[in-house]
Amino acid sequence: MIKEVIPYMDLKQICYSGQCFRMNELEANKYELIALGRYLEIEQNGEEFFFSCDEKEFESIWADYFDLKTDYEGIMNHIEKEDNYLREAAKLGRGIRILRQDLWEMIITFIISQQNNIPRIRKCINLICEQYGEEKKTDKEKRYYDFPTPEALANASEEELKACNLGYRSRYIKRTAWSVVHNEICLPELYTMNHTDAKKALLKLYGVGNKVADCICLFALHHVEAFPIDTHIQQVLNREYPNGFNLEHYKEYAGILQQYMFHYEINKDK
Repeated sequence: MIKEVIPYMDLKQICYSGQCFRMNELEANKYELIALGRYLEIEQNGEEFFFSCDEKEFESIWADYFDLKTDYEGIMNHIEKEDNYLREAAKLGRGIRILRQDLWEMIITFIISQQNNIPRIRKCINLICEQYGEEKKTDKEKRYYDFPTPEALANASEEELKACNLGYRSRYIKRTAWSVVHNEICLPELYTMNHTDAKKALLKLYGVGNKVADCICLFALHHVEAFPIDTHIQQVLNREYPNGFNLEHYKEYAGILQQYMFHYEINKDK
């Protein structure tokens, strides 16, 4: 267990931000996370965080995963002063960070996310992990499941995948897994591409449209200029920015602002 002081990070906001679905609230201010083939527990007390790992693992894996080198305060301060909506959204969601998640997991996760809600997405992902992922145990003998490999999902039938509550997305997932296994798309090459080229490559996958491709670019490839537009964000753009949102001004971190907007729309009336 190690302690780190981290400003501008809130585990609850991250957990329910709609970018990760294998992070769960264990109790108040305590969360578990299954990511990158590992299991982690984290507790938060203000700006103090307690990670269930050693310093070496934290520095080599989790510091990058939680995007700790990015200046989120500077990004918030760069919001135009006259944009009251965005400044308020950033203030409310100031603890959100863009996680650096596994590319394959994000491809399948956001295919599953289409026309779906967050609790159902979580359930679907847990089911496919339990059914097709490798079973692992922590040092304390806690059992968890890694995310399924492309081979595991490619070998599953559509009917078997439908049993994981995936519905019509089953054929998208099976076909996408088959594409990866048979090298129709090379995942490591995506890491070398800019946002435009990576999105173009992702759009070739069966069942991946503009919004899903942008989510994958943002949450896996860390192209923070990606700006996914779902129904919530489209409503914001229509209501708050009828003359257009100044993406050019924010192009270097538009995806971070998108997360502030999404969080604000979901939580502003709570």
